[in-house]
Amino acid sequence: MGNSVGNDTVNRQVRLAARPTGLPGPEVWEHTTEPVPAPGPGRLVVKVSHISLDPAMRGWMNAGRSYIPPVEVGAVMRALGLGEVVASEHPDFAVGDTVTGTFGVQTYAESDGSGLTTVTPTADVPPQRYLALLGMTGMTAYFGLFDVGALAEGETVVVSGAAGAVGSVVGQLAKIKGCRVVGIAGGPQKCAWLVDELGFDAAIDYRAEDVRTALRTAAPDGVDVYFDNVGGEILDAALTRLRRGARVVICGAIAGYNATEPPPGPSNYLSLLVNRARMEGFVVFDYADRYGEAAAELSGWLEQGRIQSREDVVDGTVEDFGDVLLRLFRGENTGKLVLRLTH
Repeated sequence: MGNSVGNDTVNRQVRLAARPTGLPGPEVWEHTTEPVPAPGPGRLVVKVSHISLDPAMRGWMNAGRSYIPPVEVGAVMRALGLGEVVASEHPDFAVGDTVTGTFGVQTYAESDGSGLTTVTPTADVPPQRYLALLGMTGMTAYFGLFDVGALAEGETVVVSGAAGAVGSVVGQLAKIKGCRVVGIAGGPQKCAWLVDELGFDAAIDYRAEDVRTALRTAAPDGVDVYFDNVGGEILDAALTRLRRGARVVICGAIAGYNATEPPPGPSNYLSLLVNRARMEGFVVFDYADRYGEAAAELSGWLEQGRIQSREDVVDGTVEDFGDVLLRLFRGENTGKLVLRLTH
């Protein structure tokens, strides 16, 4: 209980001003301010220090039916984040606690505590890691690979967007389970990182190589699990390399998120029939009651040095959010992209 918010504190916010067509430019955002509210009974206020940047944000801006309601025009942009409790009338949260939750793109967030998790950053585990390996990123990789992908030891796994937040974790988890892992990423530096530092068996630079041809070399016996973060032509190429009983895990399709016309369907989908394979999408929120299970295993592997977490941290203000978000769609990040607020 308590309150460490000054009376003159202003909450700076980024709101969705219009639904984007193509890449979300500056015209999509409105910057607003309002007073920071005093929390009522059972509520708390968080000073946000870190904002998670995720490809899914682009889909949240669109109108229409999806796995989660769209961000309404005029509303604060949805975002996962981390921060410190600065005022509390909630029995489960005290001033000074560090918490994660869906706080939105703003400097302060009021909450009733629903969906918040108290975390304990240390010298070895920086705050941003709870938005990466120890947060939704890790949960997505874990359940997507092990539950949806039904991974078995010794299989061949191919991951697209492999140098991104989720893809880089998926590949490492597959290596822990004794699999051959091939990553698809953009640029020689990312590909070298996958092989030299994360232990992938091979990496394909989609910007410099023909992916379909390169997959024949990197996975000569075919693919048991294809974990897709990209969609488009790369998904189509991977479908040609499926083994009998393969699983295609649809996590994302960033290649088409900013398209102004509907993308074509995969032309090689009959490979699913021929190989008795399946292609399945998933949403990590469906596994919320098992997050603790995944967090325990991921934390253990991190402590043992069997897995790395790389966070691409950009220092800035909430007003920088729109520019930082575009880094995702230009492929400029390696690992998990996080905006650390300098307030």
